[in-house]
Amino acid sequence: MKEKEKKKGAAEELFIIQRIAIILIIVATFFPAFSPTRVSKMISDNNSLFTSAVSYSSLTSEFSRAFRMNWVSENAFVVVYIASLVLLLGIIGLIVGGCMSLGNVRMRKTGILFSLAGTVVGVVGLVLTIVGYNTVNSTVMSNKLEQIGPTIPTGFYIYAVLIGVVLLTSLAAMVSLPKVEKGEKYEMESKYKLFLMFLPFIALAFAFCYLPLYGWRYAFFDYKSGDVLTMSNFVGLKWFSYLFNNGATRADLLHVMRNTLIMSFLGVGTSWIPMIFAIFLCEMKNLTFRRFVQTFTTIPNFISWVLVYALALAIFSTDGFINTFMKELGLMAQDARGVNYLMSSKFIWIKMWAWGTWKGVGWSAIIYIAGISGIDQSLYEAATVDGADRFQKMRHITLPGLLPTFFVLLLMAIAGCLSNGLDQYLVFRNPQNQDTIRVLDLWVYDLGIGGGSIPLSTVIGMAKSVISVALLFGANGVSKVLRGESIV
Repeated sequence: MKEKEKKKGAAEELFIIQRIAIILIIVATFFPAFSPTRVSKMISDNNSLFTSAVSYSSLTSEFSRAFRMNWVSENAFVVVYIASLVLLLGIIGLIVGGCMSLGNVRMRKTGILFSLAGTVVGVVGLVLTIVGYNTVNSTVMSNKLEQIGPTIPTGFYIYAVLIGVVLLTSLAAMVSLPKVEKGEKYEMESKYKLFLMFLPFIALAFAFCYLPLYGWRYAFFDYKSGDVLTMSNFVGLKWFSYLFNNGATRADLLHVMRNTLIMSFLGVGTSWIPMIFAIFLCEMKNLTFRRFVQTFTTIPNFISWVLVYALALAIFSTDGFINTFMKELGLMAQDARGVNYLMSSKFIWIKMWAWGTWKGVGWSAIIYIAGISGIDQSLYEAATVDGADRFQKMRHITLPGLLPTFFVLLLMAIAGCLSNGLDQYLVFRNPQNQDTIRVLDLWVYDLGIGGGSIPLSTVIGMAKSVISVALLFGANGVSKVLRGESIV
């Protein structure tokens, strides 16, 4: 028994090393700087291994003229694309093996087989990369050799080392693990099962929330669309100081912050509306009517803001429903020009809040409806015995039961008060209301996409993220002091 436990301990240390190597491989898969298949300097600097494997057009986006002029053979990049795809398949095998290493002995031994298969496939991918490089090097025209720039990237050697580590640890772990007992089933501790269930969401959060932070590097370069980031255009904190030292930019920032904060706090101040709506919705006795109301108020959340604006145009434009209806009632002359409510900048903050509330109240109420279903029904029965009416039950049972959920959502709303979104304000913007409707996200869009000032827009995005995190921890601290509860 002691010998068996000793073997398990030795194997566990090997598995730890293996998992670290697999995690590094996974992370490197999404970073362009570590791509092992960038065999030419003409391949875009934004191409990661994952991008190269899933999109041949992205891999060869800069080579259309080179292929047309026969500067280099396209077959070489077909091989490189296949190498990227094979490497990605090998990484998937490594991921499966790494996950199975969290189980019992039988599961670990099966996981080692996946890891070994993944390393073999990975080695094949690296060999194909060499073949692709040699093909590029041998087919490129001599006078275009410097332009095409055949090269073995640093990422190739990094992947070779990491795949070698996984291969050695897998072989060593296979030898170190004790024999599988007869009748032993595939098993894994519950905590590891829960972790693996949560793992896809961690990966999605990493890919869509943390990986884009890699783009913050643009804030430190004098970058224009299509350029390459090199030390020749490195400017340090130039754009950070420009944001506050330039008078026009500073004035725009203050103006935009005013619009952003007013619209955000209108939403924060009325964030109780979905909760009250959910409470009254659940008090409806007619289930058919309740389902109709819930469906009818939830559907707008799935309508794009472009269609919402089309609806608003049909109702509030000069030839819209309201003006036409007023003419039919005789409240307006038939030849009179109707009022274009959409063009006006009056009450624009209230109008934007109203459209946002109409679109999102049913969707936001879902979490409160779920919270109401989780309240102990015996509390309502006891209140009925004590003579409480429906409003008293709502006040003393339902509302207190939903307050913890409300405060969590309130903290998150406060943390996101600088993120109003873009779509709503972009489609409703016009020359008359653009000064009052332009929020921070829309301003960043105008600077980066419209004006081409990518470094400055990146700086503003960085500042927004830092301030949002500070607001979250600040609101969380206030909640902990006042309520004795926190979410962080």
